[in-house]
Amino acid sequence: MFVKQTICALVLGACAFSGAPALAFAAGAAAVAAAPAPAFDLAQDVNRVLKTFDVPGIAIAIVKDGKVVAAQGFGVRRLGDPAPVTPKTLFEIASNSKAFTAVALAKLVDEGKLAWDDPVIKHLPDFRMHDGYVTQEMTVRDLLTHRSGLGLGAGDLLWWPTTTFSTDEIIHNLRHVKPATSFRASYAYDNLLYIVAGRIIAQKSGKSWGDTVRAQILDPLGMTNTTTSVAAMLKTADYSAPHSRINDRQSVVKPMPVDNAVGAVGINTSAEDIAKWMNVLLAGGQLPGSEARLFSAAQSREIWTPVTPMKIAEPKPELAATRANFNAYGLGFNIRDYRGKKLVLHGGALQGFYSRVLMVPEEKLGIAIFTNAENSGSMTSLQWRILDHYLGAAPTDWIGIIAAQEEEAHRKELAKVGKAASARAAGSKPSLPRTAYDGEYTDPWYGKVVIRHEGKKQVMAFTRTPDLTGELEHFQHDTFIVRWKERNFNADAYVTFALNPDGSIERAKMAAISDETDFSYDFHDLALTPVKAAKGAATE
Repeated sequence: MFVKQTICALVLGACAFSGAPALAFAAGAAAVAAAPAPAFDLAQDVNRVLKTFDVPGIAIAIVKDGKVVAAQGFGVRRLGDPAPVTPKTLFEIASNSKAFTAVALAKLVDEGKLAWDDPVIKHLPDFRMHDGYVTQEMTVRDLLTHRSGLGLGAGDLLWWPTTTFSTDEIIHNLRHVKPATSFRASYAYDNLLYIVAGRIIAQKSGKSWGDTVRAQILDPLGMTNTTTSVAAMLKTADYSAPHSRINDRQSVVKPMPVDNAVGAVGINTSAEDIAKWMNVLLAGGQLPGSEARLFSAAQSREIWTPVTPMKIAEPKPELAATRANFNAYGLGFNIRDYRGKKLVLHGGALQGFYSRVLMVPEEKLGIAIFTNAENSGSMTSLQWRILDHYLGAAPTDWIGIIAAQEEEAHRKELAKVGKAASARAAGSKPSLPRTAYDGEYTDPWYGKVVIRHEGKKQVMAFTRTPDLTGELEHFQHDTFIVRWKERNFNADAYVTFALNPDGSIERAKMAAISDETDFSYDFHDLALTPVKAAKGAATE
């Protein structure tokens, strides 16, 4: 969840997790970019980032050569509450959970219970993709490598924002999601197939994904504070609140439970606990101070071996040092280079939280950055600052540079949205009376969406997504804008109706208004058709 293919592409080479930040900047960010680069100072840098990017709290973990160099909290857990972020404060780490799913599968491979190249249907006989050939050929490895042919974030509305679909319903509905490209042809980040992978783990263990991860990974590593559900996190004494921007102000928002998407997301952890995770990964699966292993050296090589090539973005001159020479996705990890060193990394984003975990295997260096706000620049600037320090590079003012880059990108996006609004045919009217658009619409994979009048307001409601309800306002012709009641979604969308020759509604399609909308709001993948023909003008 980033600014779509802009800032994320510049700093990571391509999108490696879902999410788009609601951007925020301190005044004069561009001027800061021109200032000389200060010497690295972790506390000073993090506190500057908190202010520059308007982030309430950050947790940092750094490990080097098997030792924990830093496990620290900065800022506050919740705006309006002085309670500080501590090394034990829990954050939702979203798609950084995918690495736990990959390791849980690796352990099953070590135990001989499955093989990476087993067909998925060998373990889940009812599994189906839209294309019969893909159903037969899809392997366990394919579930983790984002090369299925699905489009970016395809089907994510089945679980995001919180839905009433069960995990089994999500997996069943996957068969109705049409591919965007050929099987194994190219990289496109998805979440649904990690949900399938989580189901395989549960099926093999006879326990839930969360209980399996607890028994096989968290407990052996002593990650005692980590939870595998938001509900469990909220019962602890030290957890962070999520924050989103509403009307350009950072605000506390409610957590977003996603129990039906475990495998893709689900882990909530702290700086102290993630340090243990990074150390065992950097040790190739060997448990600290022991000859015992969490997983084999062979599986360590497997999960960090590039599988799916990813496009390499050409950064702007100020970011030239961040350009990757190679970029790929392995099994639960993005793999690229920086300053001649191999990086293994991933990001995560859920409502109100962003996270990043990256490692330099050659240097036995691991860095984790957790934030309780939706801003990638805060993490990216710290990522490069910390890496440069440990790799012996001359200091660069990444905080100022990236703040200026984000400010420019945001300004351009606002101008683009404003231009579209000003260019609309403001005097146009809908082809039909407003009540004629009311009714039930259905999509093959999501199901039912309802448009109805509530007093004088016309409302669109996704029946399986309680919070995805908003008022429709006319934009131009037969295009409306739905403005969601939950303003922190920052995901308002166009709704355009096409008519049959007799004036009845044939279909409706949707598209996010802004490119800053999180790609998991995959409105554009919906093919909404009336359950019953909508009323024509003659009936009014």
